[in-house]
Amino acid sequence: MAILKILQYPDERLHTVAAPVAQVTDKIRLLIKDLAETMYAAPGIGLAATQVDVHERVIVIDTSETHDQLLVLINPEIIASNGLSDYEEGCLSVPGIYGKVQRAESIAVRALNTEGESFVLNADGLLAVCIQHEMDHLAGKVFVEYWSRLKQARTLARLKKKQRSAM
Repeated sequence: MAILKILQYPDERLHTVAAPVAQVTDKIRLLIKDLAETMYAAPGIGLAATQVDVHERVIVIDTSETHDQLLVLINPEIIASNGLSDYEEGCLSVPGIYGKVQRAESIAVRALNTEGESFVLNADGLLAVCIQHEMDHLAGKVFVEYWSRLKQARTLARLKKKQRSAM
């Protein structure tokens, strides 16, 4: 297992649309282990393969307080959603930046597990938000792109300033 480098916004590779996983192989299972290790080390509650420059439809999530309830979603697809709420979000690819995004309150998602078996998961609250956030990454979208152009520009300026001071 390895801790992978997380791409930082505005890296253009974050806008790459991920391809469906054709078959769940040992290579995909290794990617999942690496994604989980990277997410836990960051620390975060979700990570999409796109964020580590692997453009396949794979997500890992763990919203538990004990960090021992890993959820793996391969080729996730939202099949139902209900309600709308504003949630305060952050992102490992946009460190230190938080803001509200409107998301569905509850969702049903169909995906494959690590054995390649299809399942349906009903989620609400933080888990529903996290799934939608990570699925956006697979579609090449970062949460700050829901904001106004002005707020995006200010965010980008803050990130660039932070990067310059880190050098």
